Amino acid sequence: MVNFKPVLFVIGLVLSKIALFMYVPTILALVTGTQGFLSFALAVAITHSAAFVCLTLGKTRNFRLNTREMFLLTTTVWLIASAFAALPFVFINHISFTNAYFETMSGITTTGSTVLSGLDTMSPAILLWRSTLQWLGGIGFIVMGVAILPFLNVGGMKLFHTESSDWSAKSSPRTKSVATSIMLVYVILTLMCFIAYWMTGMTAFEAVNHALTTLSTGGYSTSDGSMNHFSHSAHWVAIVFMFAGGLPFLLFIQAMRRKTLKDLLNDAQIRGFAKLVVFASFLVALWLVTKQNYSISDAVRVSLFNIISVITSTGFGLDDFTAWGPFTSVVFAFMMIVGGCSGSTAGGAKIFRFQVAFALLRKHINQLVHPSGVFVQRYNRRPVNEEIVRSVVAFAITYFLTILVIAMILAATGLDGITSFSAAMTAVANVGPGMGSEIGPTGNFAGLSDTAKWVLSLGMLMGRLEILTVLVLLFPAFWRD
Repeated sequence: MVNFKPVLFVIGLVLSKIALFMYVPTILALVTGTQGFLSFALAVAITHSAAFVCLTLGKTRNFRLNTREMFLLTTTVWLIASAFAALPFVFINHISFTNAYFETMSGITTTGSTVLSGLDTMSPAILLWRSTLQWLGGIGFIVMGVAILPFLNVGGMKLFHTESSDWSAKSSPRTKSVATSIMLVYVILTLMCFIAYWMTGMTAFEAVNHALTTLSTGGYSTSDGSMNHFSHSAHWVAIVFMFAGGLPFLLFIQAMRRKTLKDLLNDAQIRGFAKLVVFASFLVALWLVTKQNYSISDAVRVSLFNIISVITSTGFGLDDFTAWGPFTSVVFAFMMIVGGCSGSTAGGAKIFRFQVAFALLRKHINQLVHPSGVFVQRYNRRPVNEEIVRSVVAFAITYFLTILVIAMILAATGLDGITSFSAAMTAVANVGPGMGSEIGPTGNFAGLSDTAKWVLSLGMLMGRLEILTVLVLLFPAFWRD
């Protein structure tokens, strides 16, 4: 049987932290005299009350989470936190709960799809809350990817099993230490990003918001024009910190402790990620120069920005890349699927799975050429056992099936094929903008039906939680003793 008490207690802890972070935009609205103070105060009171109830009902002397309860907790925390974090959007923007939940789920999963417009004149409190949601979602996913998913062995994540993935009492101090170190690195990089943006001419408010959403690879902006609203130097700052957000944060910690970049430079996942970014950016830049009459400098900047924005699932808009022709659309669709590194804030299928798949293909070809040979499959100098291979294959199948099923449901709601398929891809990959005139880089998701928005909200959650973490809850065997 599932013990719901510790699950309820952790949900209460998370809601209490959500309420605490709501104080920041509440104070901002009060100090600046802008819209939102009473609305945020009401949202804080409701969230604190719910947290108190959950903490009271979930209090237990023997706090212990087994594997089944961790699966349940991982999903329910994101579902319930999004519901309460959506309250300010309902109270201030006077939008439906469906739209508010979509916006919040998109923020907290760092997807970046939006139903809101008129950002340039919107309440500063609500803009800051959107950015804060993405920043919290980014750090939340890093900790989950480092400490929880390897323990659950979801999608081959056991490749990244560390002491922090061991949830025994013996390793609890180690887990806390790693989580604290990750938070420290995350805060330092966010501050560096803020300073860099500020130096490019952004106001302090704009710099804060974009720093929160750049490192978290979320992509929410304070302007309807997204990054087109800012200078070329701001674009280069975004390129650097989006790329940093797509790297494994554990390796940042190792680099700081050892005071060397050796671990970052020698990691197979980072090398593969960097090579793919450079190669794809070169192809797109070449296309822009020869087919779209861009200057070389603009082509390099725009191609790098958009490729990194899409592959890290940030989703910042800079020019409409869907208008550049079918070739670049195919390139960007592939970047959406690949995603960033495991242990980063980025979404997508994660590049390590493609590397494992290619290593498996190479091993199979060698065995065909040398039937009596013995070949050991390795990744990052570690042997890859059959359990990890099976996990990667299972994830790949469910990943693409999830996109296909969501696209079919969206098409049934009346959306055209390109919009349906790209919306499904961008939701599951947590990218943000889709393709087509309605949900492309210069559009938003406001025009979609409520059914489509709820389906996409579920797709965002599944993509963020590596799909299988959510699907396992649908099997009756999970609930049987």
